[in-house]
Amino acid sequence: MAESSSSSSSPTEEIVRLIKRLSGYVAFKMSSLFSTPIRNLVLSLSLSLSLSRSLHFPFTLYTDSRSVGAIAGLAIAVIFTWRAIRTQPGTESSSAAASIPPDVSSPHEDNGVQDVVDQFFRLEKYHSPTLGQIVRQRLSEGRKVTCRLLGVILEESSPEELQKQATVRPSVVEVLLEITKCCDLYLMERVLDDSEARVLQALETAGVFTSGGLVKDKVLFCSTEVGRTSFVRQLEPDWHIDTNPEISTQLARFIKFQLQVSAAKPERTAPNVFTSQSIEQFFGCA
Repeated sequence: MAESSSSSSSPTEEIVRLIKRLSGYVAFKMSSLFSTPIRNLVLSLSLSLSLSRSLHFPFTLYTDSRSVGAIAGLAIAVIFTWRAIRTQPGTESSSAAASIPPDVSSPHEDNGVQDVVDQFFRLEKYHSPTLGQIVRQRLSEGRKVTCRLLGVILEESSPEELQKQATVRPSVVEVLLEITKCCDLYLMERVLDDSEARVLQALETAGVFTSGGLVKDKVLFCSTEVGRTSFVRQLEPDWHIDTNPEISTQLARFIKFQLQVSAAKPERTAPNVFTSQSIEQFFGCA
C-alpha cells in the first residue's frame, strides 16, 4: 500500500516528504548532543516541516519556482547540519533512542539517508524549469518577436551614444539565444551616421549570431522613431519589446503583446502591455 501511495505522489509532495525525513533524522541526532531546550527547538523544526505537507505548497511548474527554491535552500541547510553532526563524537543515549520519529531510519543507516538526499536533488532538478521553458511560457508560445536595441540589448540609451560605441549587455545574450530558438526575432534601432556597422560588430562579438536563429539581415535600422514603429507594424509580431512608452501606446491596438522596459518601473499602459525593469528580469534571470 505504501508503494502505491508513493508512486501516485506529485514531485512537490515527494520533495516535502524527503525534507521531512531529513529534518526528522537531524532532530534525532541533535537530541543526543544537546540539552533539553535545544532539543525541543530542533524537534519543533521537524514538527513544522511535517505540518508543511498538510499545507500542500501551491507550486506550478513555471510560475512558482521561487517556492521550490525556498524549499531547496531549507533542505540544503538541513543536509549541512546532518553532515556536521556526523563528524561530532559521542554516543546516543537510550532515552534519545526511544524518541526516534517513526519516519526516520536507524542512526546506523546513514547510507539510506544519503539516498534520500540524492533523491531530493534529482526531484528538484526535475521540477525546476529551464530558461528555454520559461521563455516559451512567458511569450505564450509566440512565434515572432521584435525588439529595439537601445536600453534593452545595448548598454547605450541614445543614438548619440552609438556614434561613439556600442556595447551589448552580457546578461541579455543567453535570453536572446533562447528566444531565437523558438521565435523569429528581429532587432531594430534608430541610428545616426554610420552607427550600423558599429552595432552589428558589437552583436557579432557578443555571440548573438552564433546560434543561427538570428542573422544580420534581421537587424534593422532607421533614422526616426516613426520608422521603427513602421517596422513593427509591417512585421506584425506576436510580441514587441521597447523602452519608449509612446510607441507602446501607439502599437497597443495592433500588436498582441508588448513588453515595456524601463529602469524606473513604468506604469502599465494597456492590458496587453507588460512592464519590467529589464528583459532579463521579465524572464526571471535577474
